[in-house]
Parts: sequence; C-alpha cells; structure tokens
Amino acid sequence: MKIPSSWQNFLALLPGTLLTVLTITVAFLRFYDEQDFTILGEIREPRVWSNRLTVAALMVAVVNFGVEWNRRNRETNRLAQEEQRRSEEERRRENERIEQERRRSEEERRRIEEIARAENERAERRYREIQRDRAADRERNRAAEERERAARRARIQNRWYLLQIRYQLQPNQFNRRALNDFLAFLQEYGE
Repeated sequence: MKIPSSWQNFLALLPGTLLTVLTITVAFLRFYDEQDFTILGEIREPRVWSNRLTVAALMVAVVNFGVEWNRRNRETNRLAQEEQRRSEEERRRENERIEQERRRSEEERRRIEEIARAENERAERRYREIQRDRAADRERNRAAEERERAARRARIQNRWYLLQIRYQLQPNQFNRRALNDFLAFLQEYGE
C-alpha cells in the first residue's frame, strides 16, 4: 500500500519534532521546580518522569536516525537512478549520433562508389568508342590502300596493254625498248 506523499512528509517530520518536544520536556522537568512553574507541583516524582522521557527521547532519536537514514538512502538511490538514466540517455544519444554518422559515411561511400562506377562506365564507353573509331579508321585506311593498290595495278596493267598494242601495231625498236623497260620495271618492282 502506497502512502500519499503528504502523509509521508508528515511522518518524516514527526520523529524530529517529537524529539524536540521530549528534549524540552526533559529539560523542563530536570532544571525547574514548582517554585518556577506551579504546574510541576501536580507531577509526582518529576525525576522519574524525566528519566522515562529521556529514554523515550533516546528511542525517538534512534527512530529519527532511522528515518533520516532511510530518507538519505532514498535520495542517494534517486540521484543514482537519475545519474544512471542521464548516462543511459547520453549513451543512447551517442549511439544514435554514431549510427547517424555511420549511415552518413555509408551513404557518402555509396555515392562516391556510384560516381566512380559512372566515371568508369563513361571511360569504358569512351575507350570502346575510341577503339571502334580506330578500328574503323584502320579499316578505311586498309580499304583506301587496297583501292590505291588496285588503281596502281590497273594503271600498270593498262600501260602493259598499251605497250603491247603499240608494239603489235608498230613493231619498231622504240616500242620494243619501251616494252623491255616495262618488263624490267615489273621484274624489279612487280606486284
């Protein structure tokens, strides 16, 4: 059963107050007589009552000590729990901050990886385009060289035909020499 806090406060004050009243009463019974206070004439054996009240004051002092001890222990426990809650809250906040920092760095790492991947893909595409362009250039160059060789062969062949036809039409020394020079040319540089 939980006692309301107003009663707890009252009960916490009761031993200290009762101790004070008992101490005053003991002093009153010990140090004054009926000449000082006529009411003391009504109490028989004030010393005995003073001793009884002293024992009661000692018991109340022990109770008051227990109450104070309990109050201070509760306060110490409350402060310790508050400190523990505060440290747990700080630890939780620190863990959240660390987790956010980890997520942020992970996102940054992913973003950097994505940028690097995109750059690599762009570089690879560009490299493939350059290789394709180079291959196309080589192919065009080969085709141009082949056309040039074919044209040169055709010119040589046409010249051969012309020299043969001239020699057949006019078999003279000049045409024979031109035909022999052309044959020497073909033997030396022939394709």
